[in-house]
Amino acid sequence: MSFSALGLSPAVLLAASKKSYITPTPVQVAVIPAVLWGEDVLAQAATGSGKTAAYVLPLLHLMTTGSSKVLILVPTRELAVQVGDEIKGFLAALSKNNLTKPIKLATVFGGVAINPQMMQLRGGADVLVATPGRLLDLIDKNAVRPEFFNILVLDEADRLLDMGFAVELNRILALLPAKRQSLFFSATFPDDVNALATGILNNPTRVMIESTETTKPDILQRAIFVDAVRRADVLAHLIKENEGQRVLVFVASKHGSEKLANALYAKGINAAPFHGEFSQGRRNQVLAEFKSGSLQVVVATDLAGRGIDIDGLPFVVNYDLPRSPIDYTHRIGRTGRNGASGCAISFVTAATEAHFRLIESRTHIRLTREVIAGFEPQQTSALAVPNPGGVKGVRMSKKDKLRAAAARAEKE
Repeated sequence: MSFSALGLSPAVLLAASKKSYITPTPVQVAVIPAVLWGEDVLAQAATGSGKTAAYVLPLLHLMTTGSSKVLILVPTRELAVQVGDEIKGFLAALSKNNLTKPIKLATVFGGVAINPQMMQLRGGADVLVATPGRLLDLIDKNAVRPEFFNILVLDEADRLLDMGFAVELNRILALLPAKRQSLFFSATFPDDVNALATGILNNPTRVMIESTETTKPDILQRAIFVDAVRRADVLAHLIKENEGQRVLVFVASKHGSEKLANALYAKGINAAPFHGEFSQGRRNQVLAEFKSGSLQVVVATDLAGRGIDIDGLPFVVNYDLPRSPIDYTHRIGRTGRNGASGCAISFVTAATEAHFRLIESRTHIRLTREVIAGFEPQQTSALAVPNPGGVKGVRMSKKDKLRAAAARAEKE
């Protein structure tokens, strides 16, 4: 199937072709006609499945053929920039061919001065990409009139809620017109996301793109069993084994991001931290260097790393395990995007084995615990190893054997 079969206008089709959109993905095939028909949409699709274009293309059609005004809410400034750039590229193609009336785009987010954004919004905007907190700031300053938006898009809704935006979302929803078209996109659907969808959608078209051998990202998932104190050494070893390959490393905290990046740099690896306290200028600089390949390793926190979208990123490493299966899904989704293959590695320690088993259970995977030669763990236990006989170098310590014997005796 081609995009021309989905009902898009000739102007939008030409803009799509200039952006090298030739064959629609499954989520685009399902979503585009529903949006054009004016239906609400509830869509579940993995990161990298083409969902941004799935809503941007039909919305451009509606804006060029009518008077629609669109509000797109996203969880992070990086995703706001990403979505804004995607729309900007389509608008440039439309404008170049003089096939449509001008469409004004504004992209707003926190962490930068608000006054330039207020200037940008003078006269309004046809499509506004925003993070919730900054949008409310602009509404409070009368720079945005939410009642004029008749189409709402929630992109990565699960992350919006996971990052604590529930109160802000409810405030924004109360200010929007009750009669509107709403599009709801999420990679996962835990209970709170389902509840939010139920509250804002009206008889939606449901699009659930199941991962199949042809649609699921080509991501090799690995779990390496290692002592916590040796994770930095193992990481450096793996990076040097794959010389020149870019690596995105996830850690639990800002302090951990700084500490690990410094440790890698001391080992001769070009690494930089990336966390939520960076200025927008610094964030842009790190991302630009990472995309160009001049920076090999970025050590990111979840909050900062969620908006990173880099085609051809070969490796993601969970140095610290994610808090939840949802975070695991989003982290590994940074690789294996747009048809490329990738590898996601998780470091599992004796202390985090039970937590990783929970992640495996909830994400329906089961990974063999690998041990890297020369970095065999010393801290092991009977519970820490799912199949001790099949994992080289992992055996119960004498202390663990005594504990196991004492537990058996207590039961008897």
